[in-house]
Amino acid sequence: MEQHRTITVEGRTIHYRDEGRDNTHTLVLLHGFLQNLDVWSSYVLSYLNRFRVITIDLPGHGLSDTFCDVHTMDFMARMVKEVLTSAGVDRCVMVGHSMGGYVALSFAEQYPYTLRGLGLISSHAMADSDTHRRYREEACREAEVNRANYILGFIPPLFDDSRRAALSKEIKDLQDQCLDITTASIIAAQRGMARRASHINTLQNLDIPVLFVYGKNDPRIPLEVAVSQTMLPRRSESLLLDGVAHMPFMEEREYLKPRLANFVDTCY
Repeated sequence: MEQHRTITVEGRTIHYRDEGRDNTHTLVLLHGFLQNLDVWSSYVLSYLNRFRVITIDLPGHGLSDTFCDVHTMDFMARMVKEVLTSAGVDRCVMVGHSMGGYVALSFAEQYPYTLRGLGLISSHAMADSDTHRRYREEACREAEVNRANYILGFIPPLFDDSRRAALSKEIKDLQDQCLDITTASIIAAQRGMARRASHINTLQNLDIPVLFVYGKNDPRIPLEVAVSQTMLPRRSESLLLDGVAHMPFMEEREYLKPRLANFVDTCY
């Protein structure tokens, strides 16, 4: 049964859903930049009879409020912890896509005792380079000039060229979903990502299973970077998907669903 819930932190609201079976297997899913918890709907539907699934609108996204000028990944991770504490979750498997992966890595650094497993989809543990930080500032300026055009242009390149026609409806739906985000929230997230610390040591020190999912054609994460990340944890699994870019959980949805579920089972 779907349960929309909110918590209030510092006078502002964080929105989340708590769904599925209330048992010891809890999966927490964190969305990427511009998106919201609705991107996980088909996964939640598939897992309802198997796990307890918590999806969260990260600060400034979906129905969650914007808190400040910069939403650092450490701050977002603390908001995730506030949600889990409110929901009575002591241990979980946490999976994050892209920016959600950065948040999950910060969470793993701050609250390692809470995790049974960690999943990173199209995400990595390195800090931004100077070039990437400049790119993010340029993106902030673009959003300030024309927020809608920035969002509409941002989404399609996340998908592999070979899949855009077949996934045109999903891409349009995602664009419509992302149009709800404000300029202030776009800037807060971009600047938060620009300031994030490296979590290479976090990955090396984790004593839990780690799952990596990468598209071989991801324009944002070179394949050699993706492969090098998978070598860091003590225990890891990796899925490298052909003909897939930055959105493997949508581009290869039916392939990934059972594999992600099996990973959760392994972690418990």
